Amino acid sequence: MPNRRTFLKNLSSGLMVMGSGVLLPRHAWADAFSISPPTLPDGDMAESILASLPGKNPLIKRTYRAPNYETPVEYFNQMFTPNDSFYVRWHLSGIPDKLSATDWRLKIGGDSVNTPIELTLDNLQNNYEHVEIVALNQCSGNRRGFFQPHVAGVEWGYGAMGNARWTGVRLKDVLNKAGIKKDALEVTLNGAEGPVIPQTPDFIKSLPLWKALDENTILAWEMNGEPLPHLNGFPVRLVVPGWTGTYWTKMITEINVINKPWDGFWMRIAYRIPIGKFAGIDRFVSQERPTDTMTPITEMVVNSLMTNIRNGQRFHLGQPVEVKGIAWDAGRGIRLVEVSTDGGYTWREATLGKDYGNYSWRQFSYGFRPTKKGRYDILARATNRAGSTQNFELIWNPAGYHHNVVQKVSVDVV
Repeated sequence: MPNRRTFLKNLSSGLMVMGSGVLLPRHAWADAFSISPPTLPDGDMAESILASLPGKNPLIKRTYRAPNYETPVEYFNQMFTPNDSFYVRWHLSGIPDKLSATDWRLKIGGDSVNTPIELTLDNLQNNYEHVEIVALNQCSGNRRGFFQPHVAGVEWGYGAMGNARWTGVRLKDVLNKAGIKKDALEVTLNGAEGPVIPQTPDFIKSLPLWKALDENTILAWEMNGEPLPHLNGFPVRLVVPGWTGTYWTKMITEINVINKPWDGFWMRIAYRIPIGKFAGIDRFVSQERPTDTMTPITEMVVNSLMTNIRNGQRFHLGQPVEVKGIAWDAGRGIRLVEVSTDGGYTWREATLGKDYGNYSWRQFSYGFRPTKKGRYDILARATNRAGSTQNFELIWNPAGYHHNVVQKVSVDVV
């Protein structure tokens, strides 16, 4: 197993570090995965290499410290993203090497609980009803790298997301055990991730009480039927279906119910979008002051992605072409996916795959047979049951959130 020094050396030399420790040069894997679309900033294109983290298949490196690695799009042809290929997102570099399931504790407290409690993993697993939910976890900044002009932050492509089955217990059952006072307003969330220097603010998030008490918000210890991978939050993480991944606290260790808005950096300053720019999404109103022009990001917007065809791919005249992809939203459910093969002039309805619940992505497919040679511009757009659909023009915002512009893939028929 390579040590940290050799691992960094291999990253800089463009080698892919397989889980087995075998090193492969760039030319051996460049055609196997779509590493980065050419619209990413030049520096990020140069840094886009496949590399393995412990317990992971090769992922696309965005930053090494803190570790931020995205899943190659090819894995999204599966309904459930494999644990060893699931994207990795951390904000701070102080990540415990390993938390012991035996020693792990979760403290429930705050000014607005009646009886603070401390739970072990055994307490959590044996004293509360188990639930399972299929839900998409997506980083708030997914597709940030496609913003024009570019904005600061991790320059993600398409792969800062994954769909999984999550098993755990309802957060509301645990909070009700501690007893919630009538003045409760928000619930703060803290994990074992920490800053390297004291000047860096700890990564603490909050949820409005109503979202924390939603029956679909859970404390999960399993992902796709297996214990959470270390880099995805072992032993327990929060799952907040429909909301972006910033609220899905990993390695969660402390939850406090409070009677006033949490004013930490990661709520008051970071992860905010302009008020009124994105219609039809839930607002975190207790985090808004009368003079604010920004509000916390909350729900995901309706979106889709084609997963099995690439720009520049070639097909022969008369050859059947199948377009596959996925579509998702914040939980209202996907009603329709349409595909165009002529750059958006005409649209045809795609076939939707099995419905695994409103918080899961929905697979779609569309087949056609090209009748003439030349360039085919293929587009896909999703519409949810509330009538919201994807945008054709980017809604620019300074943090690079909610990129849901209709995707175009151009293929050649020869």
